[in-house]
Amino acid sequence: MSKFVKSIALLLAVIMMVGLLAACGGNGGSSNGGGEGTNVDPETLKFPLAEKATISGLTSFPVGTESNPNNRTIFKRLEEKTNVHVDWKTIQSDQWGDKISLEMSNIKTLPEFVFSAGFSDTDLLKYAKQGVILNVEEYIDKYMPNLKKVFEQAPEYRTMCTDENGHIWALPWIEQLGYEKTAIQTIGNMPFINVAWLEFLGLEMPHTVDEFEQVLIAFRDNADKLKAEFNIEGEIIPMSCIIGSGNEDCRVLTNGFGEGYGDPDDGRHIVVDKDGKVICSAQTEGYRKGVEWLHKLYSEGLIDKEAFTQEWATYVAKGKSGRYGVCFSWDVANIVSITMDDLIAGKGWQPLPMLKADVLNLTPVTGSYTSGFDRGRCVVTANAKNPALICAWLDQMYDPIQSPQNNWGTYGEDDDFDIFEMGTNDAGEPMLKHKWLGDASPVEVREAECVGGPLAILDSYYGKYVTCPDDAQYRLDWIKNIYTPDMNAKYVYPNVFMSAEDTKTISNLNADIYKCINAFRADGIMNGFDDAAWNKLQSDLAAYKVDEYLAIYQKYFDAFNAAK
Repeated sequence: MSKFVKSIALLLAVIMMVGLLAACGGNGGSSNGGGEGTNVDPETLKFPLAEKATISGLTSFPVGTESNPNNRTIFKRLEEKTNVHVDWKTIQSDQWGDKISLEMSNIKTLPEFVFSAGFSDTDLLKYAKQGVILNVEEYIDKYMPNLKKVFEQAPEYRTMCTDENGHIWALPWIEQLGYEKTAIQTIGNMPFINVAWLEFLGLEMPHTVDEFEQVLIAFRDNADKLKAEFNIEGEIIPMSCIIGSGNEDCRVLTNGFGEGYGDPDDGRHIVVDKDGKVICSAQTEGYRKGVEWLHKLYSEGLIDKEAFTQEWATYVAKGKSGRYGVCFSWDVANIVSITMDDLIAGKGWQPLPMLKADVLNLTPVTGSYTSGFDRGRCVVTANAKNPALICAWLDQMYDPIQSPQNNWGTYGEDDDFDIFEMGTNDAGEPMLKHKWLGDASPVEVREAECVGGPLAILDSYYGKYVTCPDDAQYRLDWIKNIYTPDMNAKYVYPNVFMSAEDTKTISNLNADIYKCINAFRADGIMNGFDDAAWNKLQSDLAAYKVDEYLAIYQKYFDAFNAAK
């Protein structure tokens, strides 16, 4: 009897273990997984399916918009097109960061794919190691012709999606607006100058650092005249910015000093020299001379004295009051009161061209040649019962007509506003055309219609599949006409996929290096510095292992170029 009981107990234990493995493994599933997709044969998979299949997904939705994805026009049309129904689980976007890690920690309740994951490299590698997500490179090659075509047209994106072991753990979001030296992200902290003030004072657009300084002095010395002419309340500020705040920082002005590298990566302070060597911008002579020049401007009262402490709201409030002569932003309309028509016509404000000091140059922002990129946008989970079907359905998002709709919005809805109307291109083929929205907010209309998720919009699509958004076109024109001619860098550091170990090492080293450089720069602009202070910066960087830091970046830069 004892042996019989033991045998039964052993048998039950085995059954329980098999059940547990099935729930956790890639071939298993959960009650939340849909399941009808398992009947679809991957070898004969073709849309629309002969019989409706159901799959399950997890996504987010913006606050104040439709919470059920299946009520959005885009997903209604996709269901008709594919005969695939998606059983959605949703999280409000402002709660995503807090809740997604909990969702990913429970494989038993996790849907088959996460549509708008936005996972970091660390997240991807962690979930891959835990077996929570599937690698999808084979599914891309067999079941995702739209994405495969994108990778063929722009092979650098496949390189950027692939880890050091050759695996692709997520499907990307790609939005090209311009390409390489004309890409919209090549300059984030665009400098803008008040041309109305220039015209009133009879001044020319400056093209050198000395001419620029004289213009700021003229703004300062004619403050009373400017206030009277333009009905300005408050102190005239020749140049305002937010030191250390990305697109609101003034560092772009110092590109012309020394070797002309500038500081195109304010988060990591790296740049690639003409020989393909990754260097630290704060170790260059141009960096030193640029900080010295900014201190000169500050000491002359030409830079906003609140530039080191002001918050975004304060920066904007002063700009909307008309008090700035020069400011910095991705879009000056965010900072000052101006219409799109006036911007396009060059009235009131214009981009300031690059200023020559020792050289004339603009180093594009790190990763900007392939920016508009999210490596971890969408993942297929280990709960996927039919990964081929999941990937084939997700491939519909990469259709050149579908991707712009997922990204911005759609057409033909029965409401007040649509982002697009369906028209034709010069060849008579279907093309999405952006509609004039009048007083409607583009952001609000887009959030109400778009669905996000994995997609690809290449620069070659404009004029063929979709028109360029109006609120991007004028910025693209500025870059192409004003800044691209001065982009002389041979290399721009790409968006690389590091290992978990190297990512952690870089993060740890960057914590000290970033703080060290930014503290030196802020103090240097405000108070100036001497040789001893400069030498201390260099010795501090050495102590913080900047050489090891750069060596890791160099390894991935070389590997990326070898894989192209």
